[in-house]
Amino acid sequence: MTTRVLLIGGTGLIGHLVDAALATRPDTIVTSLTRRQSSGADHVIDFEHLCAAPEATLQAVAPASADVAISCLGTTMRTARSQAAMFRVDHDYVLAFAIAAHALGARRFILVSSVGAGGPGFYLRTKGAIERDIRALGFSRVDILRPGMLLGHRAQARPMEAIGQRLATVLAPLMVGRLSAYGGIDAKTVAKAIAGLVEQTGDGCRTYDNADLRRIARQAASR
Repeated sequence: MTTRVLLIGGTGLIGHLVDAALATRPDTIVTSLTRRQSSGADHVIDFEHLCAAPEATLQAVAPASADVAISCLGTTMRTARSQAAMFRVDHDYVLAFAIAAHALGARRFILVSSVGAGGPGFYLRTKGAIERDIRALGFSRVDILRPGMLLGHRAQARPMEAIGQRLATVLAPLMVGRLSAYGGIDAKTVAKAIAGLVEQTGDGCRTYDNADLRRIARQAASR
């Protein structure tokens, strides 16, 4: 049976790895939605139009139906330059995509969030808000990934994140117990976990920390 996947954030650190992994599966059709062309397989859409008319905008470029929707979309304050602009990307664009995917028949949604989502600070409050609003849409299954510091090379340089990655590597031996959820995790591991979750069945809402993601990635690799 063919699985139809809708993906946003497919040009980012995790998203491009997810896109590549799923593209190798003969039983999976991936429609990757981007704000700018990065490969011949991308479908460029205006995300402001998506917010204004979610279903109509997505239906113009996506299949008539979908099974799974995946959001790896996210930005930083440095890139967005304001809290309002960052919220627009990390919350509004993701929510509009989810609304449209649900309208097109997707029963499952996979969301890349962050460890500490819902906690203090603008970034974590934003992540908590999108988690809450995705849950409320009525998907049969919602998988929420809460990775710690993402490790890997980005096409777009993020100097502060690069410093954080080096620090996470140095501190890795100390990140044990509850602290392990805040430690570094390779973006490839997160992407493998997402690819593994696409194959899973069952309903409900689940959240995954670093340990969960590593376990799912190992299971997916062993199949």
